[in-house]
Amino acid sequence: MANIINRQQTFSTNGTVTAAGLHNLIDTALVNSAIIKNQQEITTIGTADLLLIAPDSVDASLAPRKVTVQNLLDDGLTAGTFTSFNLTGALTYGTATGNSTVSTTATISTATISRLTAGTTASTAATITNGTITNGTITNGTITTALIPTLTAGTTTGTAGIFTSGTIATLNSTTGTIGNLTTTLTGDVTISTGSATVGTRVAVLNTAQQYSRAHNFAATALTITSGTVPWNLAENQVATLTVTTNSTMNTPTNPQAGCTYVMIVTQGTGGSNTLSFSTAYKFAGGSAPVLSTGSAQVDVLSFVTNGTVLYGVSSQNFS
Repeated sequence: MANIINRQQTFSTNGTVTAAGLHNLIDTALVNSAIIKNQQEITTIGTADLLLIAPDSVDASLAPRKVTVQNLLDDGLTAGTFTSFNLTGALTYGTATGNSTVSTTATISTATISRLTAGTTASTAATITNGTITNGTITNGTITTALIPTLTAGTTTGTAGIFTSGTIATLNSTTGTIGNLTTTLTGDVTISTGSATVGTRVAVLNTAQQYSRAHNFAATALTITSGTVPWNLAENQVATLTVTTNSTMNTPTNPQAGCTYVMIVTQGTGGSNTLSFSTAYKFAGGSAPVLSTGSAQVDVLSFVTNGTVLYGVSSQNFS
C-alpha cells in the first residue's frame, strides 16, 4: 500500500541535494504503480481481502485507511439502521442468534412461512393473506385466504381468530375448542377412533332424537317410458306418477331392507288407464290394486321392503 510522502524535508534554493535528504523524502513513499493504474476486476471477494476507506475521523490530507471485507460488513451491518433494503436474489444465512424485531405494522402478502415454532403471531391486526403456514401458532389474528396444510403443535385461540375462504387440509386438535365452524365439505369426515359428540341440532345415526321441525322427502316424479315405469329407490322414498297410458311398474332398483316407500299415483286426463306391477311387488291376498278410473283421481301405494321384495298396500280414490 502507498504511504504518505514525508513532506517535512526542505532544501535550500540552489542548494545541494544530498543522498540523506533525498532518502528522508522518499523512504516512506513505497508507491506501487499498479495501485495507480492497470486495476483488474476480481470476481470473488474473501473476508480477509483489503479495501481502502476514508473514515470521518481522518483528516482529508491523510491517506485512506485499510480494512478487511470481514470487518467492513460486520461493523456496517451491526452498527447502522437501514430504512430501505431491497433484496432481489436469494438470501442464505447460518445460525442466527438473538432477537429479530419486525415492525408491528408489517404486512406479509403472497408469502410462504415454512415454520413458526418459537414465535407467536398475535394481535388482532395480524393479517396474513395468500400465504402458507405449515407449522405455527396464531393466537389472535385473521387469516383470510391462506392454505394451512397441517395444524398439529400450534393452537388457534382467541375470539378474534377467524378463518374465512381458506383451505385446511388436515386439522388435528386435542385440547382446543372450535366454537363455530362454517364450511363447504367437499370430502368425507372420518373419525378413526373414539366417538363423536354433537348437540341436538344434528341428526345422529345411532341416537334416538326428537325433531322440533318437519323433516321430509321431496317427491321424485316418475316417468313412463314405452309403457314401463322405472323406479330408482335410491333417489327418494316418495315418488309421484301420472298415468297417461296403460303402464307396468318395472322391478325397482336399489331397495334397502327396512325402508318404506310411498308412491302417489294420479289418473291422467280421460282416466281408465291401468297400472300393472312386476313380480318384485307383492300385495295383500296376492292381488295388485286396480287404479281408480276417474280423471285426476289419486291412489296412494305404500311399501316396505326386505331388500328384494316391496310389500304394498293401497289407499284409493282420493278425488
